Amino acid sequence: MLVDSHCHLDRLDLSAHGGSLDAALQAARERGVGHFLCIGVSADNAAAVKALSEQYADVDCSVGIHPLDLAPGETPALDWLLSELAHPHVVAIGETGLDYHYEPEAASLQQASFRLHLEASRQTGKPVIVHTRAARADTLALLREASLEQAGVLHCFTEDWPMAKAALDLGYYISLSGIVTFRNAEALRDVARQVPSDRLLVETDSPYLAPIPYRGKPNLPQYVREVAEYVASLRGVSYAHLAEQTTANFKRLFPLARVR
Repeated sequence: MLVDSHCHLDRLDLSAHGGSLDAALQAARERGVGHFLCIGVSADNAAAVKALSEQYADVDCSVGIHPLDLAPGETPALDWLLSELAHPHVVAIGETGLDYHYEPEAASLQQASFRLHLEASRQTGKPVIVHTRAARADTLALLREASLEQAGVLHCFTEDWPMAKAALDLGYYISLSGIVTFRNAEALRDVARQVPSDRLLVETDSPYLAPIPYRGKPNLPQYVREVAEYVASLRGVSYAHLAEQTTANFKRLFPLARVR
């Protein structure tokens, strides 16, 4: 069995499946995907991801505010986050983090929000899902500052091995998306080869970043199979072995998830 550890089911382009999320999920299941983590990115979509987790037994969710979804000048309220995290199918916090690539002028606001999410993680014991882009030093500094026992995952990892090693040393997991299949991603392939087998996850980040041979098309949870097969080949292991290992890792990182 394989887990898509990061997907946005409420945002999928379902045209390939006749507009049906049921059909899209079934297509993934038929390719061996047995569980899905649907990610929260804003206060507006928190209800949607929770509803999907209630509708499907093989879908759990997270709740949080993406750094690019912050309202100007406002950080989310800690009591709001804690209230949302009380839902039984919310198994993680985020995605949160820092993105200076698109909004370097919002660095201070993003840092304040990130700290708040990390504090919610400390209070609840639920792991944090970290988005980081063009913010390596600050991301690592805030993770060190938080010093979370349960840590979390750097999702859709796009950095180099030194950053991966620094995050691993802090107890974090590394999740790889379809980007690892892209022609110009050799540094990421180096990371894929070196991440310890017990700290590796795979994801689609669908509907974004479809792997080759679907690059440029809407991404779907079923394509996590392509990611896993590619990573397995890089690591010199069988697909079955990698699927089993990454599923075990997912269960360990997200112990509240309803993975069968």
